Amino acid sequence: ASRHSTEHSTMTPTPTLLRLGCRPTQTLHRCGYFSSLKSISSGASKASVSYVQISRCPTNTSTTRKLASLPSTSPWHSDQTSKSSISDRRWLSTSASSNEPKIDYLSLPHSSPEVQHLIEHHARKPQTSASLQTLMKTGRGEFLHKLSKHNQGGGFASVTSRPEDESEATPLVLVQVASFLRRELPIRLAHRIHDLSRVAYLQDMKSVQQVKDLYTTSFLEILSVDKHPPTREGSEKWEEQFAKILENIYERHSSVLVQMARGAFELRAAIRKGALLGVDDDGCDEGQKTKNDKELQVGRDAVEFELMESTHAFLDRFYISRIGIRVLIGQYLSLRQPPVENYVGIICSKTSPYEIVKRAIDDAAFMCTRKYGDAPEVIITGRLDMTFPYVPTHLHYIMLELLKNSMRATVEYHGVDADYPPIKVVIADGSDNEDVIIKVSDEGGGIPRSNMKRIWSYLFTTADPEIQEGMVAFNENVDHSIDSPLAGLGYGLPISRSYARYFGGDLSIMSMEGYGTDCFVYLTRLGNTREPLPI
Repeated sequence: ASRHSTEHSTMTPTPTLLRLGCRPTQTLHRCGYFSSLKSISSGASKASVSYVQISRCPTNTSTTRKLASLPSTSPWHSDQTSKSSISDRRWLSTSASSNEPKIDYLSLPHSSPEVQHLIEHHARKPQTSASLQTLMKTGRGEFLHKLSKHNQGGGFASVTSRPEDESEATPLVLVQVASFLRRELPIRLAHRIHDLSRVAYLQDMKSVQQVKDLYTTSFLEILSVDKHPPTREGSEKWEEQFAKILENIYERHSSVLVQMARGAFELRAAIRKGALLGVDDDGCDEGQKTKNDKELQVGRDAVEFELMESTHAFLDRFYISRIGIRVLIGQYLSLRQPPVENYVGIICSKTSPYEIVKRAIDDAAFMCTRKYGDAPEVIITGRLDMTFPYVPTHLHYIMLELLKNSMRATVEYHGVDADYPPIKVVIADGSDNEDVIIKVSDEGGGIPRSNMKRIWSYLFTTADPEIQEGMVAFNENVDHSIDSPLAGLGYGLPISRSYARYFGGDLSIMSMEGYGTDCFVYLTRLGNTREPLPI
């Protein structure tokens, strides 16, 4: 049995399943968006999760919530958006009131000139970033005044007041958010499609080409919806149609992380074989193989050096963008669900780091015990009572990655039957602090200095090659779960850092070889930092 405790509570041995790739309208509670709400909000000691099936929020047909015509104004509106040329407009979606014929985008082949023109057109537009505060204020209806001033006497006066329950989104709020996403998501998807088409070596991998096709399909599906909702009665129907499309996109894209990992795995295999260098051993005599081996080694060194620069930069851009897209869609879809206390969409206004760390300890201990039969004790100290606005699933992802790494290192360094030194977690926060800081310290032997840069690499993992091959062969539609092995794709740390940086935080690691490692998670308290959107 694992020795697993904290200074202030006894941890339950039952692991918590927190999935980040679930279908929002069916299992948002299990995804962690609404899980264990009371414990996260109030700092209660119980670390269990409620598994609640929730249905789609029914359309409100009350006459007091009829929607007037909505101008194309959003709280995230970018003044930098370029004007379309006459030729560009031909391929843009027409509004319901337009007399131009509407184009069936989904019937066009992805390689057609029309689709490529659409992608290039949207990829030239600037992306509009949002902050945690902006997402919360929009969900609460604090930006509805931006609509009313554009339509004096048009019926907005009766619907622009903020809802009594701040966690409940009115139909007008949903249409406002949907209008922004209809404009913004094609731009973000086009940037990534453009990037996927140009990344060296990786663009030729089969799995990466599949991801590109997936993004192109989603891009065209969104463009198939009218740019703006029709007036009054048609607005709710337009928003509901758009929500259904985004639900399907959110679910389809849940496997992208594993698909991209498979692409990196295919790239490593191609480098080892020499396929990227025009050198292949198959069918050669012994003398030719010896010559090829020398050419391969020189070529591998050159290719790997380039991969360390270009491929890693590409994957950083791709995953930061993916996080942003999923946050925007997840926030919108969860706003359509029944309101939950202390939550605005996926954002908990009273996120308790202590409760999330406890849940991550449970999950990491379960994974460690499953592999080694035991797990080190974890001690939590510091500000156990503090709360702040954040996305609980992001913090859980980060903490689970750090804790399972520490547990694995501790067990392997000291031996399975040893008396393990405890892992220490410190939660630091002060009234004048700009960050909430969480430190995870272990005595697991540390990391060699020569490997410190490599731990942030998407192409580096300490996992058994057979485990890694098994993971990429299995298309699991989740970003992360306790069903994964302790070491797998090698994506854990770089993805965790991307999650931390998404809302202005960071993740850093300092190690003392022969002793242990300290990991520091920085999370902004104010939530006013905008997304670091890649170009």
